[in-house]
Amino acid sequence: MIMEIRKYALAVVASMGCTAFGAYLYSRYVATTSSQNQSTNVVAPFEQGPSYGHFAAATYAPTDFTEAAEQSVNAVVHVMIKKQQRSHSYNYGYDDPLMQFFFGPRQQQRMQTPNIDEDNMAVVGSGSGVIISEDGYIVTNNHVIESADKIEVVLNDRTTYDATLVGTDPTTDIALLKLDATGLSYLTFGNSDAMKVGEWVLAVGNPFNLTSTVTAGIISAKSRSIGMSASQNMGIESFIQTDAAVNPGNSGGALVSTRGELIGINTAIASTTGSYSGYSFAVPSNIAQKVVQDLKQYGEVQRALLGVQIANVTPEIQKKYNLKSTKGVLVASVSDGGAAKEAGLEEGDVIMSIDGEEVNTVPALQEKVGCKRPGESVKLDVIRDGESKHFVVTLRNVRGTTGVVNLANNDKLLGASFDAVDQKDMQRLRIRNGIKVTKLDAGKLKESGVREGFIIVKANRMPVSSAKDFEQIVATASEGLFLSGIYPNGKTAYYAIDLEE
Repeated sequence: MIMEIRKYALAVVASMGCTAFGAYLYSRYVATTSSQNQSTNVVAPFEQGPSYGHFAAATYAPTDFTEAAEQSVNAVVHVMIKKQQRSHSYNYGYDDPLMQFFFGPRQQQRMQTPNIDEDNMAVVGSGSGVIISEDGYIVTNNHVIESADKIEVVLNDRTTYDATLVGTDPTTDIALLKLDATGLSYLTFGNSDAMKVGEWVLAVGNPFNLTSTVTAGIISAKSRSIGMSASQNMGIESFIQTDAAVNPGNSGGALVSTRGELIGINTAIASTTGSYSGYSFAVPSNIAQKVVQDLKQYGEVQRALLGVQIANVTPEIQKKYNLKSTKGVLVASVSDGGAAKEAGLEEGDVIMSIDGEEVNTVPALQEKVGCKRPGESVKLDVIRDGESKHFVVTLRNVRGTTGVVNLANNDKLLGASFDAVDQKDMQRLRIRNGIKVTKLDAGKLKESGVREGFIIVKANRMPVSSAKDFEQIVATASEGLFLSGIYPNGKTAYYAIDLEE
């Protein structure tokens, strides 16, 4: 109780401090505008004021957020996740509040794929989503809708719809939903690359189930990596960082410019408590838009690869490679048969720009490549041995080609069907996750010696909790699969699988 009182007191003190500071700034603004109006009668936005030495003071009009807020609140929806109630549950271990914010409420292990019983459904989580077309396409976070049996969407006017899941991309934490509706209010994608640090933005969502909540802040940083996708193969992290207040429930909501454009999807916060404490992070709109287009057109994301391992240029790397500065991104290694090697890049090269835009961090380069598709080309400016070089690289997919990757082809290639593992079997075998091979036809799994009943616990050293997890790992496996798991009799087994057709 005492600790709760202390937390509340700190919040009140912080709020009073912000209010006092805001009042001080407003009084200074009033004093400035009054003084200016006595002589000019007009105060224009960004008008140049009196000169002090080499600098000129600028007079700023207050930013008006009302139009952007009005455009946004009706386009941001409340997403409610329902699951079939079950008598047994299994805790994956996400007890930390921050982990729950990132990945949603604690998940229940699904023992079987049930028929949806409307009388036996329970709301187990909620978040936000953004309508991006008048015919009902909605973008949200993958972690908001993950493992849902049913998804309901509530509009700002309290109209409720059942939503269909079009597709997901765990790598960027983006999911696409569809409503059977027309004439809806929606937001258009803006250019996140054009946004600058210091610009005002609005965060719109449903924190703590408080619908249509709008908060304001500035862009604090761009191309920020926070280690959220460390467990994801080929994870992309290049967040927009903002100090707009974002809390649990805001996930999947809109980050909006003062022009009313969607420039990010709010995804995470930096916090030790699970609630807002100064910084929040959004997936840039340019990445989200590309993911949405891929999901609509192909049913899955077409990921382009440069074919290199990269690293930030530290002072140690600068000294090792005798570089003039720490600008750029180091090519630590080049993949055999990859796009970069084919174009002539070498280990030790430093990529300075891509398509004419400077890149100085790994996330910044990942973001630029992440907005491309296999088969598209990029222009790289590179420093090698102190000299500038220029390359045109045609990006490839995970198979090393420039074509479309289709998960349906992977199912045929593997020749297997999968199901969830019974809770009792998981407890008996002392495993925390896995999927069971229920049927084998002609394909790579059978050729490699896998037998029916095998429980895949990990694939390429990543935990597998669902067939969707396995599909994503297979889709991003560039060379092959290494499976580790267990049979129902308790015997562990390992299989190396060549995915080449």
